[in-house]
Amino acid sequence: MRSLQEEAERAAEGVFRRNGGVLRTSGAIAQGVHPRTLYRMRDAGLLEQLSRGVYHLASLPLPEQPDVVAVMKRVPNGVVALVSALDLHGLTTQVPHTVDIALERGIKRPRIDYPPIRVFYMSPASFRDGVDELQIGGQGVPVFSPGKTVADCFKFRSRVGQDVAVEALREAVRSRRASPAEIMRWARIDRVAAVVRPYLEALQ
Repeated sequence: MRSLQEEAERAAEGVFRRNGGVLRTSGAIAQGVHPRTLYRMRDAGLLEQLSRGVYHLASLPLPEQPDVVAVMKRVPNGVVALVSALDLHGLTTQVPHTVDIALERGIKRPRIDYPPIRVFYMSPASFRDGVDELQIGGQGVPVFSPGKTVADCFKFRSRVGQDVAVEALREAVRSRRASPAEIMRWARIDRVAAVVRPYLEALQ
C-alpha cells in the first residue's frame, strides 16, 4: 500500500500535469496541494524551481522558454514585450538576456531576482490592445502582436537599440507577420509615426 505521503505526491503530480507542468506555489495550494508536499517534492528533486515560488514537474520536459513562463507566472498582469516578444515571433537575431515585460503605468514593479527582467511602462491605450496569447509548453502566455512589438521597439529604441527596431520592422514586413498599415497604426498610438514612416517607405 502507498503511504499517505506517496498519495499526496501522486496527487500533486497530477495537479502539475493538468497545468502543463508549471505552477506557482499559490496556484498549487489553491488546487489542493499542501505546502509541505511541495517542499518535500522540491527537496527530493521531483520539482524544479524556475523562479521564486514557481515550480516545474521534473518528469516533464521544460517549456521551450522556461524563463518567460516563470516570469509570466509571477507577473500575471504583465505582457511579454520588446526583444522577448520579437524572439517569440521569430523577428530578431538578438538573443534575449532578460525577459522583457510591459506593465500599465501605475503598476508596481515586481521584485524578481531570477530570471532577470526589464520592465517597460505603457499608457492604457498602448497596453490594453494588441495582445496575442501564445502556447508555450502548454502554458498560455500573453505577448504583444508582431506589429505592435515593432512599433514599441521604435518607441523604446533608446533602451533596445535602433538597429533592433529596424531589423524587426524589415523582418515583419518581409515575412508578412505585420502589414505596413498595422505597424503605422501602432506607431501613431506610440507617437513614433514620424520615426517609423521613412523606414517603411524605404521598403516599398
